[in-house]
Amino acid sequence: MIRKASSDLWWRDAIVYCLDVQTFLDTDGDGHGDIGGVIERMDYLAGMGVTCLWLMPFQPTDDRDDGYDITDHYAVDPRLGTLGDFTEMVRMAGDRGIRVVADLVVNHTSVRHPWFQSARSSPDSPFRDWYVWRDEKPPEEPGGVVFPDQEDSNWSWDEAAGAWYLHRFYREQPDLNVANPRVRDEIAQIAGFWLQQGLAGFRVDAVPFLIEPVGMPEGAIEDPHELLADLRAYLGRRRGDVVLLGEVNLPPADMAPFFGDGRTELDLMFDFPVMQAMYLSLAREDAGPLAAALEGRADPPDGCGFAVFVRNHDELTLDQLTGDERGEVMAAFGPDPGLQLYGRGLRMRLPRMLGGDERRLRMVYSLAFSLPGAPVLFYGEEIGMGENRDIPGRLAVRSPMQWTDGPAAGFSSAPSAELVRPVTDAPGYDAASVNVAAQRRDPGSLLNWFERLIRRRRESPQIGHGRYARVPVDDPAVLVHRCSWGGRVVVAAHNLAGRRAHVDLVALAAEGALVLEDLFGTEDVHAGDDGSLPVALEPYGHRWFAAGGVVEVPIGNTTGDGRHTRRSTMPTRKEDLPGTIARSPAKVRRTYAKTLDSAHEQYDSEERAHRTAYAAVKHVAERVGDHWELKDEPGPSDPQSKQSGRRARDQPKETYGGVDAEGNTRDELYERATRLGVRGRSRMTKAELAQAIARKQ
Repeated sequence: MIRKASSDLWWRDAIVYCLDVQTFLDTDGDGHGDIGGVIERMDYLAGMGVTCLWLMPFQPTDDRDDGYDITDHYAVDPRLGTLGDFTEMVRMAGDRGIRVVADLVVNHTSVRHPWFQSARSSPDSPFRDWYVWRDEKPPEEPGGVVFPDQEDSNWSWDEAAGAWYLHRFYREQPDLNVANPRVRDEIAQIAGFWLQQGLAGFRVDAVPFLIEPVGMPEGAIEDPHELLADLRAYLGRRRGDVVLLGEVNLPPADMAPFFGDGRTELDLMFDFPVMQAMYLSLAREDAGPLAAALEGRADPPDGCGFAVFVRNHDELTLDQLTGDERGEVMAAFGPDPGLQLYGRGLRMRLPRMLGGDERRLRMVYSLAFSLPGAPVLFYGEEIGMGENRDIPGRLAVRSPMQWTDGPAAGFSSAPSAELVRPVTDAPGYDAASVNVAAQRRDPGSLLNWFERLIRRRRESPQIGHGRYARVPVDDPAVLVHRCSWGGRVVVAAHNLAGRRAHVDLVALAAEGALVLEDLFGTEDVHAGDDGSLPVALEPYGHRWFAAGGVVEVPIGNTTGDGRHTRRSTMPTRKEDLPGTIARSPAKVRRTYAKTLDSAHEQYDSEERAHRTAYAAVKHVAERVGDHWELKDEPGPSDPQSKQSGRRARDQPKETYGGVDAEGNTRDELYERATRLGVRGRSRMTKAELAQAIARKQ
């Protein structure tokens, strides 16, 4: 069931890559990126490990809001390609194991859309009530203007219509009347059309504005969430594995209702509260704000989850922080007023925010990929692209992708004056300094590091599907957490400070973690005889571990400081344990009992629970029992249980390909296995180590 869950609920640990077709790669030399460019770079995305491609709007547009002012929801912008190109791109992605999702922009249209042109032409137009009109300008709601530097009202006068129309964004984007059943049907039809072209789902733009628009008569929408629920049900009937990823920038308590009762509304939501708290923690070099945000996360229903991101295609919004907290972040990363937008965000990419410090850059992305949820990358993040500050507003972060150090960064063969946007030319971030071609040839480059990070993340489904718990440590700059699922535990440690840090993971050692296998290196961590489990971190350091022998789920639900919130039901008396375990050292008994307690919560089968517990104590048995050998037993009631544990001295000496399994201690075998590069050695018994060494020799 574990493998099936990770496949069926693919969105919970997808590797999502967002790109804007028009700035990715131009193959016809007109200065605009195109679908052909995405096709040409599909193997680049697949090689990096991307499993889900998110496309920003590619439909025909009037170019007021970078494609979000759509003039035809059923077509492809001719500058980008044809519908045939689109379906070929989706097919090629599928062949490489990549699902494709796209923006669903249905809270407004362009003023050039045929619907609006008809609506404004006459009060009798069949499209008149597809938009929100008023004869008199309604009063403004405080904070209702999304772009206060461009607009001063949510209402604009239309001369042809002789009425005021509602727009939450630019005046060129009139809001659709989602209270109108015909509009809701059209929204479903748009989504259904693109599903037929092969899409696996949608990123729903500005969800709160869609379901709870201002300016509606009281009672016009009885249940705001009904629109999402109806759309989700419709799409589920069309394709069972479809995903709805929602942009819901609200506090945690207000986000939770958008999940519905579990796959009845949104399947994934961007985790804006955690993202903003992360930047506050980075500015302070204190893990506290981020840890608090993770503890305060809404608990997603079954099948749902969060999308974790560092930067996206908009400005870095900090609107959920207090004024003083926003000031801290801006002072740390963007003190220049020209880099700040709307009094709430920064129009910057991460590398320039961090002053080009690649240690810190890698730590931040390692942190994001280790947090529960599906990680999301914005194009260019994998090579450390910077923003182009000459491009006005939030479009500064949407400059062309930098492929080579040649003209136009290899994005296009068109003259620079004809490019859709200018390429970044800032020293240290221009194409000569940052490009894909150079980094592919450099084993130590950020791009190659990202490929390793993504590979490790894909091999760790417990991050996307498992249970999160913070591991308490004494250093306030260090965040250590664990994700547990299916008998496997990943532990991640991140140092947010520019100094070395040393932390002791005694809480993990107490739960049976005798070995932490280094997932990005060779420096495994072993527990000391005093119960310590010391982990060293470089300045802005990051480490991931597989925890050998640790109980999958902590005994009881624990708070952030490790305190238990329920009483354990684990057996503690020897007579309550099966024979082999009852005769083993105390540390083995405790670990077995703890694991059995959590396994009972996970499995209905008593036999399976005991087998899980036996598997978890193999390392403990080897290390604290000297030559004591643990044999698998089906459970405490099995008549063989009293005879299954035997001392090595009662058995004939075993060798494997000339490797003496009993004439060496486990530590000696482990050291030899390390020198030979044996993978998974920290989870092996002495006999297994001997066999692995023999195969390597």
